Amino acid sequence: MSSGPLDGVRVLEIAGLGPTPFAGMMLSDMGAEVLRMERPSGRTVRLVPDSHDVMSRGRRSVAIDLKAPGASALVLDLVRRADVLLEGYRPGVCERLGIGPDACLAANPRLVYARITGWGQEGPRAALGGHDINYIAVTGALAAIGENGGPPVPPLNLVGDFGGGGMLAVVGVLGALVEVHRHGRGQIVDAAMVDGVSSLLASTHGYASAGAVDAERGANVMDGGAPYYRTYRCADGGYVAVGAVEPVFFGRLVEALGLDIRPEEQADRGAWPRLTDAFTTAFAGRTRDEWAAVFAGVDACVTPVLTFWEAPSDAHLAARRTLFARNGVTQPAPSPRFSATPGEAGRPTRQPGADTVDGLTDWGVSREQVDLLLRDGVVQSTPA
Repeated sequence: MSSGPLDGVRVLEIAGLGPTPFAGMMLSDMGAEVLRMERPSGRTVRLVPDSHDVMSRGRRSVAIDLKAPGASALVLDLVRRADVLLEGYRPGVCERLGIGPDACLAANPRLVYARITGWGQEGPRAALGGHDINYIAVTGALAAIGENGGPPVPPLNLVGDFGGGGMLAVVGVLGALVEVHRHGRGQIVDAAMVDGVSSLLASTHGYASAGAVDAERGANVMDGGAPYYRTYRCADGGYVAVGAVEPVFFGRLVEALGLDIRPEEQADRGAWPRLTDAFTTAFAGRTRDEWAAVFAGVDACVTPVLTFWEAPSDAHLAARRTLFARNGVTQPAPSPRFSATPGEAGRPTRQPGADTVDGLTDWGVSREQVDLLLRDGVVQSTPA
């Protein structure tokens, strides 16, 4: 029985950071068989133990020295059996290693070769390093996030790494797989974070071009400037999130707070400071959870602001089983959800090289060849 809509799809993941393992996780959760090729020394950035590396779940791990003689031949051999190759190196690195798109597509013309970078494959910054904060900075996203009068605030690394990078790559891979199914033609997917973030800003660019967005942070409807779309501090120091954009929700919000505010004041920007003060005073009168109880029965788009540790206990998330714990590690359930071919969160993250022998042999490499690769130091095997 299929474990997801991508059951039968083989993905060769050249291990990297941030968006690359995230994309690998998404594809694995949807049923793809993902073989992760990573350096014998392990992950370059180890903020947590492998046991808590949620994004690397669901894949088998082969430890490989990509610079060793014979490494590129092994990768190309695996490429012939793969549907997708996923890599997140700077432009030109895979070419220098002998596993660039030209070599891989020559070995397998049906291959989807997905490249995830911050800056893209060309342009003045293409060869430079960077991180999420840099990519969202130049797109305009970072400048728009933060309190009025304060500095721009990085929204974790959700916008560049994961939304504009990893998720963009997954969308590109799925689209390219459709093309393979229709016409038997593989191709390169260039998933650049600056492109992905710009796509996420599509509506904002439209508003800005129409003059409907103020360049000042915290002065617009969706950035905390509007009194009906922001967070408020409660009596216990907790916060509630208010998103009462539509007039019907605004009316219910005002009624639940017991305030004397006319409906037409919602659209009056001149009244926003006074409304913000009124809401601030009202919400400060009760604790976060008291307000959560009040609005649990009021359809006004008001919710408590929960921490990572509180989220699993939220009644709605718990009912949907959005999060689950395995071996004491909280993690997201596979999404999106499929009615006929549900996905599955695969095995916990493996140590680099834990599956070198079985992974390679299952992909068609002979045991004799694997032994030679082990002897020559091209690959390494680590006890699971």
